[in-house]
Amino acid sequence: MEKQMSFSDIEYAARRKKTKRDKFLKRMDDIIPWDELSEIVRENYYKGRRGRKPQNIERMIRMFLLRQWFGLSDSAIEDAAFDSYAMKEFLGVSFSAGEQVPDAATLYRFRKILMKNGLDKMILERVKEVLLKKGKTLRRGSMSEPMFVKAAKKK
Repeated sequence: MEKQMSFSDIEYAARRKKTKRDKFLKRMDDIIPWDELSEIVRENYYKGRRGRKPQNIERMIRMFLLRQWFGLSDSAIEDAAFDSYAMKEFLGVSFSAGEQVPDAATLYRFRKILMKNGLDKMILERVKEVLLKKGKTLRRGSMSEPMFVKAAKKK
């Protein structure tokens, strides 16, 4: 996702320390095949012929994964994305460009589409496969620390 830098982005980039959350989300952003996951969902996603314009599929998948990794509810992940610069960056939201974090109700409807079609399991399984290829697995943590652990080697 393309993004325009704001003054707060420039200020944030100048800080000396990256948090564990920053590092974790950057790594996940780099290794997850976003286009592939988006294609998994596209056929079943809201087409937007009536009503509200649909949210970007990749952004919704990212929000779904944040919810899974940090063990938060739909409304809690919405709030966290507003509060956490690292999560906002991971979602690719630019407040300076007038974008907003998808709301909890939108995430809920997205998750219903995923679950109804078994896509939630497909997405999580694909992420797990990608991590295993890198020799990692994911342990769900608290808000501050999901973490990578070395995967057990297959015998």
